[in-house]
Amino acid sequence: MKTIAVIDDDIYIGNMLEELLTGAGYGVLRAYSGTEAVLLLSQKRPDLVLLDLMLPGLSGEEVLPKLQGIPIIVVSAKVDVEDKVKLLLGGASDYITKPFNTAELLARIAVQLRKADGCASDHITAGDLRLDLNTRMLLVKGREIRLTKTEFAIAKLLMQNPRQVIAKSLLLDRISLDTQDCTESSLKQHVSNLRRKLREAGGEDYIESVWGIGFKLKQES
Repeated sequence: MKTIAVIDDDIYIGNMLEELLTGAGYGVLRAYSGTEAVLLLSQKRPDLVLLDLMLPGLSGEEVLPKLQGIPIIVVSAKVDVEDKVKLLLGGASDYITKPFNTAELLARIAVQLRKADGCASDHITAGDLRLDLNTRMLLVKGREIRLTKTEFAIAKLLMQNPRQVIAKSLLLDRISLDTQDCTESSLKQHVSNLRRKLREAGGEDYIESVWGIGFKLKQES
């Protein structure tokens, strides 16, 4: 399920957007000020952001540069062309003016998510985890951690199959494509080291052992 963050201090509009989005099958996060939005998005990574400009605390214009790598649709009553151009050049993916047609908004959201999926082949995202396949860097709630070759291979396989238990034998076979450094006797230690790094960065356990079988990503509660 794709998750969309609604950043708007207008309770009525926010509630309307949440009802619209959940009805369309999206998960929804809410923030009511720019400051709250920055805090929320440092802990959770949505697939797209709907950003109002007239926010208490930090304005939408101030929040925008802090949101890197996430499609952002500005939803605002401002209609000045110069404002739109400035925001699009400043990092916004799209701009829709209030009041808006809900069908048009859903279409714009679908377009931006489709674009993001097309550009995301070099990343894997699973919950709070985002793995860059080129740099081999892992982000946990936005916090960067470094992995060994073997830890990267384990994380990659688990994140590619977030709801599956990966048997130890399959894990060893599949990660051998990325590294030859892991053996049956050392696998448990490599997983333990990866689990510790994730816990230290994210404050919770992300990998669970399934007794007698193997390992899996822990599902969000």
